[in-house]
Parts: sequence; structure tokens; C-alpha cells
Amino acid sequence: MPVTIKRIYEDVSNEDGIRVLVDRVWPRGISKADAELDYWMKEIGPSTDLRKWFGHDPEKYDQFKETYKEELSHGEQQEELERLKEITKDNNKDVTLLFSAKDEKYNQARVLKDILDRQRV
Repeated sequence: MPVTIKRIYEDVSNEDGIRVLVDRVWPRGISKADAELDYWMKEIGPSTDLRKWFGHDPEKYDQFKETYKEELSHGEQQEELERLKEITKDNNKDVTLLFSAKDEKYNQARVLKDILDRQRV
């Protein structure tokens, strides 16, 4: 079973499994109660500078993806990625990564999904 991703603004579903928000900034217009999160892993999100530079521009996605993966190899972001990998393993990949970006194709959740889908359970 692959890890799934979806916008946090979509309805909560029984198929979501463990719900993990992977945004550094809390999404506008949604309460913590309505989010029904199991985890908010804000430290795993891209740095503010990278997020602002990227701006969900599809032409910058490949560079964003490489730079973000580099960020994930150091410090708190690396620690959070390892924690997310453990959560994913412990739950047999029954995990949904939540994000707030309008762009469902070019975002950090997709990068994380690719990483997690490659790990063995």
C-alpha cells in the first residue's frame, strides 16, 4: 500500500489512516479540531526561504525537489524525516500526508511520498 497525500481542506476519511500534516505553517481557515491530525510535523516542511523561492512554480519543481531533499538530510528536518519513516513503517504505510498548497502536483508532500514509498515496511 503506498502512502497517500491530500489537501488538508478535503474531508476526513476512514481510509486516511494516520493523518500527518507536513506544512511548516498552520493552514488558514481550519481549526485544529477539524483537522483531526495524528501528527503535525512542522519541522519536516521546507525552510521558509525555499518555500518562498519555490512559490509552487512548476518550472522550479525539479530544483525545489533536489534542494528540499538536501534540507531533509540535515538537522531537525532529518530527525523529523526519520520519525515519519518510523510512523510509516509502524503503520504499514497506512498514512496520509496532508498539505495546504492549492497545487496538488508540485508540493513537498509529493516529495515526501516519493521518499516514503521507496522504503521497505
